[in-house]
Amino acid sequence: MSEKKLSSSRKHHLKSLMLSIAKGLLETETKEKEEERKRYMTDTCPPLSLPGGLQALQELCREFHHKIDVIDEERYDLESKVSKSSKEIEDLKIKVQDLKGKFKKPALRKVRMSADQMLQALLGSKHKVSLDLRANLKQVKKEVKEEDKELRDVGDWRKNVEDKAGMDGRKKMFESEA
Repeated sequence: MSEKKLSSSRKHHLKSLMLSIAKGLLETETKEKEEERKRYMTDTCPPLSLPGGLQALQELCREFHHKIDVIDEERYDLESKVSKSSKEIEDLKIKVQDLKGKFKKPALRKVRMSADQMLQALLGSKHKVSLDLRANLKQVKKEVKEEDKELRDVGDWRKNVEDKAGMDGRKKMFESEA
C-alpha cells in the first residue's frame, strides 16, 4: 500500500500544531517545577524571624551552623555513594569488554618463516621491505688503554724478581720512579 503524500500546507499546519502542543506542555512543566520548588522551600526553610537580642542571634547562628553541618554530611555521603557506584559501573564495563573479547584460541602450527617472509605476509606483496637485523646494530669499537697493555706485558715474573733483588734492584726501582 502506498502512502499518500501530504501537501506542503498540510505539513506546515501539522507541524505548527505539534509545536503549539509541545509549547503548552513545556509551559505546564515549568509551572509544576516552580510550584514544587516553592513547596519544598516552605517545607524545609521556615520563614526567618530575626530576634532582637545578641544572645538570641548567637543561638540562631549556632542553629544555622548545625543545619549546615548536617547538610554537608548528607552531601558527602551522597558523593561517596556516587563515586562508589561510578567505580562499580567502570568495573562492570571492563568485565563486559573482557567477556565480549574472549574467544577460543585455535591451536597454532609451528611455521618456519624468515623475518622478510613474515613482513611480506603481514604487509602484503606491495611493500618491499627487507629486514636485516644486523644492519640496525650499533658499531662498537673496542679501545685498549695503555695501562691495560702494561699490565699484560709484565713478562716473566721470576726475571722481574731477580732484577729487584738486593740493593741494586731497590736502587733501580727508585731511579725508575724519579
